[in-house]
Amino acid sequence: MNSEFTIAVHSLVLLAYLPERMATSETIAVNVGTHPARVRKVMSCLRRGGYVDTREGSGGGYWLTAQPAEVTLKDIYRVIAIGSLMPNWCSGNPDADCIVGSNMKEVMYGIFCAAEQRLESYFAGITIADVLAQIRECEPK
Repeated sequence: MNSEFTIAVHSLVLLAYLPERMATSETIAVNVGTHPARVRKVMSCLRRGGYVDTREGSGGGYWLTAQPAEVTLKDIYRVIAIGSLMPNWCSGNPDADCIVGSNMKEVMYGIFCAAEQRLESYFAGITIADVLAQIRECEPK
């Protein structure tokens, strides 16, 4: 899993929370706790995915174009982080004389693919609105 996924979810939840559903990359970055350039990179992916749009100039920023109750974490995962469970390198040597060494890479690939399918299935049941509702439950009474 990469941190861009967390930044994307956080940004969308923040936009859903704001009355105008709009914020600058600087505002989002302060809320997320990262650099505005990282936010802009993530928001660019979300824009291509159709979840946000931008307004240039004074009074501009990013605004939420999707309904929070209709956007699932699976949707965001697919835009931002698909395949990120698979490590860049997996042990094994297909030419090894050992059954472990010669098959480990293929077996681990299958395990990671199955894990990603389960993760997507879990994420499919959680919307941006659900995350915002959980955050609101944390508010002091």
